[in-house]
Order: sequence, then structure tokens, then C-alpha cells
Amino acid sequence: MTEKKISYEAARDELAELVSQLESGQASLEESLALWERGEALAKICQEWLDGAKAKLDAVAKDA
Repeated sequence: MTEKKISYEAARDELAELVSQLESGQASLEESLALWERGEALAKICQEWLDGAKAKLDAVAKDA
């Protein structure tokens, strides 16, 4: 998992903050690109956490 040190909740919260910053339109183009790149990384982390959780639930359901 990419950057596993960060929890799903922390990644989600940081991503929400980045979206707010981008939507405000206050960042320069360079800052916006950096925020976008960080957002992409955070979205990937969130998706990996969700995929892992789904795999665990599927395994439990299969064994039930």
C-alpha cells in the first residue's frame, strides 16, 4: 500500500482540505499543480484502503 503510515481518515481529511484550497482559486498555477498531485496520491491511498476493506469483507462473507 502506498504511504501506509497514513490512515484512511487522515488521507480523506487532507484530500477534502486540498479540494477546498483548489476550489477557492487562491493558489497560483504552480501551487495548484502541487495540490493536484498530492490529491491524486491521497485519492490512491484512500482507494487502496477501501479495496483492502472490501477484500476482507468479501473473504468473511465467503467463509460464512
